[in-house]
Amino acid sequence: MPTSSQQGAERGRSGDGSTSRKAEHLRINIEQDVRAKGVSSGFERYRFAHCALPEIALDDVDLSVAQFGRKMRAPILISCMTGGTPEATGVNRTLARIAQEFGFAMGLGSGRVLLEQPETLESFDVRSVAPEVLLFANLGAVQLNKGYGVPQCKHLIKLVDADALVLHLNPLQEALQPEGDTDFRGLLKRIGDLSNGLGVPVLVKEVGWGLSPDVVRALFEVGVAGVDVAGAGGTSWSEVERFRTHESWRIRVASQFAAWGIPTAECVRAARAVAPEAPIIASGGIRDGLDAAKAIALGADMVGIAGPFLRAAAQGFDEVHDLAHEIVEVLRVAMFALGIRSIEELKLTDMLGPA
Repeated sequence: MPTSSQQGAERGRSGDGSTSRKAEHLRINIEQDVRAKGVSSGFERYRFAHCALPEIALDDVDLSVAQFGRKMRAPILISCMTGGTPEATGVNRTLARIAQEFGFAMGLGSGRVLLEQPETLESFDVRSVAPEVLLFANLGAVQLNKGYGVPQCKHLIKLVDADALVLHLNPLQEALQPEGDTDFRGLLKRIGDLSNGLGVPVLVKEVGWGLSPDVVRALFEVGVAGVDVAGAGGTSWSEVERFRTHESWRIRVASQFAAWGIPTAECVRAARAVAPEAPIIASGGIRDGLDAAKAIALGADMVGIAGPFLRAAAQGFDEVHDLAHEIVEVLRVAMFALGIRSIEELKLTDMLGPA
């Protein structure tokens, strides 16, 4: 549990001394330009070869997939973002309604605050509006070095009625936070122990700087059920932390990592090369259905999108609904223009590139 000084550090990051770190992160992601600078997702380097004679009907295109025991109508994950604050309640409920309607998967924000402050459950509780959704609970992997283990993670899964647990790796973000947890020693073994003892699938994700192939290989060797490569090119959490700090030297430190990370397209290709049959999620700078199609063709089983959904949710349900409809339709039309009927066929589709 956090000490009073740690709690004070988290509260003290805001100008009025009362806004939590999670609320700050939510506000900054909505209001500020926190995109990576100087590095892209890499999908712009790839192109599909158009098929002028597809020999199928548009209605033949089927986006459905099955992942971790749930049927999905499209291979889209509304990525782990928020929870633990009053503002997060409305955002998560809106995103959950969209996930239910469109058959997407959904990830919740880090559940550490829920385990430490059970009164925040309402901001994480989305099952009532998304009973059929593939739902991921979420926890910082570094918490396994701070006393969290199978009992706590089982409790988190039960509280939110999740299908699986995602552990996020964010060493750079933690290093840039004055209050960050930076002891990542021995973490791989603990991830393996949890993966083999939790009783539900355990996945591991980065938060926007990418998983290198050696890390992907090591994670699967210890027993994780899947990875989300979460590469560079989308939201940069070094930029988010730059907006949080008021100390000039910390601002300069954070700003030097705006171009840090492995582009998502490279992460996906490398991960698939070292794990040919394992579940791989692509996220990081994926903003539309065409990026999603490219990610799947490069080797992803599912595509995670965060920032665009968060900013749309801040505008209201209709904005999120339109975004979801657009992503699905672009993916469907792209597959039609390639002459392919299924996501499995899309995985086998060659692309032109990199240019």
